[in-house]
Amino acid sequence: MTYCAKCGAALSDGTTFCSSCGTHVPGAPPVGTAPVGAGLTPNIAAALAYLGGLVTGIVFLVIQPWSQNSFVRFHAFQSIFLSIAYIVFFAVWSALFGTMYYGGIGFIWSFAALILTLVRLAFFLLWLFLMFKAYQNERFSLPVIGPLAAKQAG
Repeated sequence: MTYCAKCGAALSDGTTFCSSCGTHVPGAPPVGTAPVGAGLTPNIAAALAYLGGLVTGIVFLVIQPWSQNSFVRFHAFQSIFLSIAYIVFFAVWSALFGTMYYGGIGFIWSFAALILTLVRLAFFLLWLFLMFKAYQNERFSLPVIGPLAAKQAG
């Protein structure tokens, strides 16, 4: 039995990623080296799954051979769940601060607009970071969304 070099978790034979920390296992075949279909390597397909958020995540879950690749499926599901979290956050934000604005508490609006800009920047930087990690053949898992994506990807 082998163990993960990063976190020390026990690994079963044939494992390409540590189930505990998501690190690529040395000695396992590299994930992004052999083109599988349409001239894309799995790491490029996983990065592209983030490109359009919800839409490209669903596309890579449907298109063969990517629907069978667990690395691409993980990133596609994480992209979908992150997009849903983004939509829900901004729906709640709009309802809350829209009501405050029209309810006569407009002086808070300028502060809320600044916070909103910073949150949008944070989401954008997270999106770029996840694309970069997928391109680097890393299975970076977000705190709440990552385990859900891993469970769905199988």
